[in-house]
Amino acid sequence: MKEIASVKKMKTPISNETINILKVGDKILISGTIFTGRDAVLPKLKEKIATDKIEEIPFDLKGSVIMHTAVSDAGIAPTTSNKEEIESSIPELAKAGVKIHIGKGSLSNETKEGLNKENSIFVVTPPVAALLSDSIKSKKVIAFEEEGMEAIFKLEVVDIPGIVAIAHGESIY
Repeated sequence: MKEIASVKKMKTPISNETINILKVGDKILISGTIFTGRDAVLPKLKEKIATDKIEEIPFDLKGSVIMHTAVSDAGIAPTTSNKEEIESSIPELAKAGVKIHIGKGSLSNETKEGLNKENSIFVVTPPVAALLSDSIKSKKVIAFEEEGMEAIFKLEVVDIPGIVAIAHGESIY
């Protein structure tokens, strides 16, 4: 991880060491591979983990980043992460190895504690589709294609901006 002008730049996959040095309020830029998911697919991922079918997930959760968004030709922008279908998946996905969850909105104390236990963080990013879309270098549907723009996409990105909102049991909310 490289720090430039008080912005911490990182590349996926994300290590525990990277998570350990981040704190609430840090400004970050993420480059590399991130995955998308929201209401329609995150419960399906959670179910695969719960039923020991993790091998059916077409990407490695360890060190991964998941953004709570849909992908369309208009771009991407975070959706509200405290919707039941999304928030209930966060602790399980963190336990399975997801290090950074990107979205918007406050999360419950229970989710905050789950993130802390698994050494994962929650990052908020500005809901500005044009800015975020400029960071996408490629996109490909990799799971649940039947869900359309809510399918899981693999995105190759450069400098997705965010602010650490929950880390190590602390929250900006």
